[in-house]
Amino acid sequence: MKKLLLPFIIISSLFNSQTTINVFSQVIFYDGYANTVTQPVPANTIRLANFRYTRKLTDAELNSFQNKITLNVNIGALCDNYDRIGGVHIALVPKGQASYTLNDTQVKRFEIGRYITPFMNKNISPTEVPYSYEVNNLYSVFSNMTLRNTYDIWVELDVFGVPYAANTQVAGCSGRNDVFAGTLNFVTSSDPSVSSSFNTILPMLDSDPLNNYANTDVSGQTVRLVNFNLSQTAANPKFFIVTTPHGANSGGEEYVRRQNYVSLDNAQVLTFKPGGKSCEPYRMYNTQPNGIYGNYAQSESWWTSWNNWCPGDAVPIRSFSVASLSAGNHTLKYEVPTAVFNGQQGQIVLSMYMQSQNQNLSVQDVATTDVSIYPNPTADYVQIKGSKKVKHISILSVDGRTLSETVDSKADLTAYPAGTYILDVLLEGGVRFSHKVIKK
Repeated sequence: MKKLLLPFIIISSLFNSQTTINVFSQVIFYDGYANTVTQPVPANTIRLANFRYTRKLTDAELNSFQNKITLNVNIGALCDNYDRIGGVHIALVPKGQASYTLNDTQVKRFEIGRYITPFMNKNISPTEVPYSYEVNNLYSVFSNMTLRNTYDIWVELDVFGVPYAANTQVAGCSGRNDVFAGTLNFVTSSDPSVSSSFNTILPMLDSDPLNNYANTDVSGQTVRLVNFNLSQTAANPKFFIVTTPHGANSGGEEYVRRQNYVSLDNAQVLTFKPGGKSCEPYRMYNTQPNGIYGNYAQSESWWTSWNNWCPGDAVPIRSFSVASLSAGNHTLKYEVPTAVFNGQQGQIVLSMYMQSQNQNLSVQDVATTDVSIYPNPTADYVQIKGSKKVKHISILSVDGRTLSETVDSKADLTAYPAGTYILDVLLEGGVRFSHKVIKK
C-alpha cells in the first residue's frame, strides 16, 4: 500500500500545482469624464484612459498558462460611492508594437469578464470587492503560437468611475478625482478533466452600446446584426456573450427585466433575461447607503422581480455552441424587442466573440449593422431602417409561404388578419435576416 500511495501523492500534487500571474496591483482609476491624468503608472503598464490600463503579457507568462484558468479581479473603494460598470479585455496588438491607443484600428479586442461595482464608502469596511471568472477557454488563445507570431497579447482592466457625489458625501473625498483601485491576476493549473480544443479566436463586439443615449422611446429599435465571413468550415464553434442594460432614471432599462434573443443565420440559439437572483450576498460590500439595497434585507422574490444584475457581482458570461459553420458569410442577430429607453436614456452594452476549430483568425471580416424594426406589434406598417439600405422585404406566413414582396423600406401588413408574420429582409451588401412581427 505504501508503494502505491507515494506515486499517487506525486501525481496528485502535479495536477494541483498552481501558478499565479499578477498583471495589475492596485492601479488607480480616475474621473472617467476628466482629461487623462499624468500620475505615474506601474512598470510596464500603460494608462489608455483614466478608466483603463493595459499591460502586455510576456512570453514567459504566456508559456506558464495551463488548461485550467481562473481570472480574479479586486476593486477597491476610493472616491466614487456609486455602482459602476467595469471589465477585463484581451487586446490583440500587432507584434512588436510598443504601445497603442483605445482607438487603434489595428488592435482587436474581446471582453472576458464584466462586473458592477458596489456602492462603497472608503471609510467603511470591507473596502474591496472580489470578482472571479472561470476562463479555461483562454488557454487556446495564450498557447496559440500562430496567433502569438502575429499579435502580442495585452490585458486591459477597466472601470469607469465618477467622483462628484463622493466629493460631498464621503469623508476625505473633497476635491479628489481618484475613484477606484484595481488588482488583477490569473491563477492557472493543469486539470485532466478540462478539455479545450479551440485553435482560433474571432473577436466580434467589444463593449458595443445599443441605443447609447441617442435614439427613441419606441420599442423594436434595439437590434444589432453582426456579419462575419469564415474562410473555411469552423468545427464546434462556441460564442461568448457579455451584456448589461443601463439607464437608471424612472423605468430605466437596468431596472426592467426584458427578454433577450440571439439568432444565428435566422435560427434562434439563445434566449435569456439578465439577472433574476437575490443580491443579498453582496449587501456586505454596499457600505454606502443607496436606494437599491436599502437598510434591510429583502426577499428573493423581491430581488428577482426586477434586478438585471447586483452591485458588487460579476456579470455572467453566456455562451452557445453549434455543431459547425460552413465557409462563407454568416449573420448573428442580437435583439431586445421590448427595450424602450424611457426619456431617450440608457444603453445595452454588448460584447461578443467566437472560438472554434479549423478556422484561421479572420478578424478583418467582421462588420456590424444597427437595425430598427418598428412598430411591433403594428396595426398596419412595419418600418425598417438601419446603417445599410433595405433592398428587399418578403412578408412570410409562419409556415414559410411568401405573401408579398417589396423593395421599399417598410412592410405593409394592412391586408392581413391579426397574427404573427415573418419578414425576410435583404440589406445592401448582401446581409440577410428574418424578423418576427405581430399584426394587431
